[in-house]
Amino acid sequence: MKLRVLWFGRRGANREADRIVETYRQRVDRRWPASDRPLRPVAGGRDNDPRRVLREEARLVDRSLDVNHRLVALDEAGRGLTSDELAGWLADREDGGVAGLDFVIGSDLGIDAGLIDRADLVLSLSAMTLAHPLARIVLWEQLFRATHILGGGAYHRPKVQ
Repeated sequence: MKLRVLWFGRRGANREADRIVETYRQRVDRRWPASDRPLRPVAGGRDNDPRRVLREEARLVDRSLDVNHRLVALDEAGRGLTSDELAGWLADREDGGVAGLDFVIGSDLGIDAGLIDRADLVLSLSAMTLAHPLARIVLWEQLFRATHILGGGAYHRPKVQ
């Protein structure tokens, strides 16, 4: 199963975040082929016509999605999962023969409702809004953590109390 994270922004805009993401991406890649792919946010009209911008960004996502992959949309109103639950969800997809998963982190405007409606999972990393570099780091760390949970590694420790 392949994993891809699609996000709106420019690689290199936050080098420290890129470095941390790359560290986790390489670790995830040991179990699942993994890639981190920026998408260019739509320019112009963000204040005047944000719905149009979201629709155009949804078209960019659609053109970037792998037709054999399932869509996971990240949204603060999505489903909150524990690390163990996310690992189980990923294992179920892997065991079910899913070719890959495309995780989408929206732009500063979020994700178009049509994409959210089509997603196999709408995932919340937090009920709070996270800065995009931080959301990428948290997502990749959780994907890495899932590899350890599923592989029996010592990185993830269950709650003691």
